[in-house]
Amino acid sequence: MVECLRRSPVELPGLALRTESRDGFRVVLEYENEGSGPFLVDLSHRPKWDLQAPDLESLKPWGIEVPEQPGQCRLCGGLIAGRQNRGQAAFWHLGREVPETPRDPGLTVVSDGWMLLALIGPETFLIMEKVSSLDLSSPAKEPPFWMQGPVLHVPCQIVVLGRERDRAALLLACSRGYAPTMAHALLDTGRPWGLRPAGEEAFTRRLEYWATGKCNGD
Repeated sequence: MVECLRRSPVELPGLALRTESRDGFRVVLEYENEGSGPFLVDLSHRPKWDLQAPDLESLKPWGIEVPEQPGQCRLCGGLIAGRQNRGQAAFWHLGREVPETPRDPGLTVVSDGWMLLALIGPETFLIMEKVSSLDLSSPAKEPPFWMQGPVLHVPCQIVVLGRERDRAALLLACSRGYAPTMAHALLDTGRPWGLRPAGEEAFTRRLEYWATGKCNGD
């Protein structure tokens, strides 16, 4: 069987110390001299799905209820379920074991069409204030939550995972075509705070910080 080679739309600078091949992607696990953060991590290889249906509330892909209101999301078992609007939701898989795609006509695999980055560290929201007018620090919103809007004038989807100093992090997704410019613009913006590329493990070893562990309901 021939494995198809797939390519992340993001190429972060730096020397990759450890990599592995996964689902056709070359995944960087660790970069040289990552430091203590803040970090920018490429997660574009992670599986992503779009769900569209007139009755989202009745659906439970992977046994996870779709959040009731736009902007709500939940993280459970490595899967993020985010409600975008009345008839649309998104699922991103962040854990190690990739689940099979359920046979649901409303579910579409969109993995290769989207860039996905993680921004991690106490300086996360200081950096984002420089590139977006979105109110990501609003006390009215309890993490994790979902937002849509412009970052560097590019339509983006954002999940705020945590705002506490030791757990501050967010995920940022946009169309694949914007990925190279977006990644390098974020690194340039974050340079005064020491933002550096980091491998996937910088994200996965912190994943349990943000997991709610609640698959159904609040």
